[in-house]
Amino acid sequence: MSIFLNENTKVIVQGMTGSEGTKHTRRMLASGTKIVGGVTPGKGGQVVDIDGHQLPVFNTVAEAMSATGANASVVFVPPKFAKAAVIDAIDAAMPLVVVITEGIPVHDSASFYAYSLTKGTTRIVGPNCPGLISPGKSNIGIIPADITGAGPIGLVSKSGTLTYQMMYELRDIGFSTAVGIGGDPVIGTTHIDCLRAFQDDPDTKAIVMIGEIGGDAEERAAAFIAEYVTKPVVGYVAGFTAPEGKTMGHAGAIVSGSSGTAQGKKDALEAAGVKVGQTPSETARLLRAILGR
Repeated sequence: MSIFLNENTKVIVQGMTGSEGTKHTRRMLASGTKIVGGVTPGKGGQVVDIDGHQLPVFNTVAEAMSATGANASVVFVPPKFAKAAVIDAIDAAMPLVVVITEGIPVHDSASFYAYSLTKGTTRIVGPNCPGLISPGKSNIGIIPADITGAGPIGLVSKSGTLTYQMMYELRDIGFSTAVGIGGDPVIGTTHIDCLRAFQDDPDTKAIVMIGEIGGDAEERAAAFIAEYVTKPVVGYVAGFTAPEGKTMGHAGAIVSGSSGTAQGKKDALEAAGVKVGQTPSETARLLRAILGR
């Protein structure tokens, strides 16, 4: 099995007619994702040819869902238009919305995430994330599809680059689903959401969790693991050498005083029984040992 998406997931691309949307639509199609159309306000009624796939364009997500039966959307829309695009998807009750866009103002992200909670019908992954992939089934976002194959490992990561590296490190074992949740201060799907889903997925046998400095998401995840997760979990926390008060790559990756440090997160995870590597490669070796590989 997998979490959040599978081989039957029908995907629309918001912003498909833009350069980034077109490029990544081509990539997703090549990896077997069922792309059924796109949404660009004002361009409804057009049909776009991408590598022989004739994809209809709609003005709204609701129109796209009605015509295609889509049950997932991926957002490749510039930051200033992203809030409207996500709200359009929420209003249409799209079950899964993957927001790839980087640089969305925090106020906008907080607004559409809060709005999604009032509706209760839409799971948001991101923003500022690489998306998610169930190898051989579906790939929504920008994760390279040829790093690894299907297998028993579940992966949840704040970092896109570290998502790719960990998938490569464990490519011979494979993954049920890898989820890049994004590194912004406000995100829709958390470590805990993914940990719960992996715990409940019978085909996921072990979990890799990648965090980074800033905030307390990893500490809260550690408490959840101690209470709920019975499957083996290994972890990695990026940012041990980050200077205090300096944002490191992600908008949410900043250490303030004594909170949000990599060491504090490592300590919390280890107290919950999670084996934490000092490097991604060491983390992969820890998981191999657990699986006897």
